[in-house]
Amino acid sequence: MHENFSLKPYNTFGVGANAAYFTKVNTVEELKEALHFSNSEALPLLFLGGGSNILLTKDFDGLAIQLNLKGIHEDLINEEEALVTAKAGENWHEFVLFCLEKNLGGLENLSLIPGNVGTSPIQNIGAYGTEIKDIFVNCTVLNLKSLQLEIFNLEQCKFGYRDSIFKQEGKGKYVILEVTFKLTRRNHIIQNEYGAITSELENMGIKNPTIQDVSKAVINIRQSKLPDPKEIGNAGSFFKNPTIPLTQFEELQQKFENIPGYPNNDFVKIPAGWLIEQCGWKGKQIGNVASHKLQALVIINATGNATGKEIFDFSTEIINSVKEKFGIELEREVNII
Repeated sequence: MHENFSLKPYNTFGVGANAAYFTKVNTVEELKEALHFSNSEALPLLFLGGGSNILLTKDFDGLAIQLNLKGIHEDLINEEEALVTAKAGENWHEFVLFCLEKNLGGLENLSLIPGNVGTSPIQNIGAYGTEIKDIFVNCTVLNLKSLQLEIFNLEQCKFGYRDSIFKQEGKGKYVILEVTFKLTRRNHIIQNEYGAITSELENMGIKNPTIQDVSKAVINIRQSKLPDPKEIGNAGSFFKNPTIPLTQFEELQQKFENIPGYPNNDFVKIPAGWLIEQCGWKGKQIGNVASHKLQALVIINATGNATGKEIFDFSTEIINSVKEKFGIELEREVNII
């Protein structure tokens, strides 16, 4: 147990903030010991995975716990499918690569997403036509009140767009210990209908892509437009893509003819990056903070010296300008601490 501990290495924004207490746990038993300590001292809790989806706006006056639970287990169901279970502390992209090496399909479109396995269901992470819910079976959690293990199935997780029970009524009540996915062993379903993937596969000279080819295409695309957190502080996409009623979208089309939209019944999803770019934010820097020059959806710690409050205030200005121009209120995807 460490006191007054710097969390700067534990968040991908590289923001300087201290936790009153910090510990790294490698087993469920160590986790329970840490929780007993927090209960005895009445300390608030902050669970850290890869630190890729949080913005620390101030020091944390409680116990920060880094979940370092490791391990991957594979169960063959039949010749077509397998169940693969990964502990919460496994790096997400390394887990995807592990599955691809075993020719297990279903995760390839989610390549190079930052963070750890344990946080993937919280956000229902997704990219290029695939979301966690599409291959999710269940997750084992620790009930923070009873300290008993529970299993949440697909239905119980109440997955939505970048949403789950763990962000709603279950927030602060559970910590995810491991996640199980159902993946294909053969006859893989290739999801390459997204234009960017199709174009990249053409650039790669591939006409009949494998799941490994799709993964490589996704990695190429992400590396071409998203900054590496190891080189410049960021948390990936900072905002959710907003979904608005079809009637509102049609009204906006009258004013902005080239506004992109992806219909879903009576609603339309609009790329937040496009909205932000139209408001002049792409590449714009204020003090230590900027919108990335290649992807307006990504806010960066441009100088490496930004505080969490500076980044938060920058995001507020973006939200205000998009609302003023389009009448759409962007929602932050990153967890604000």
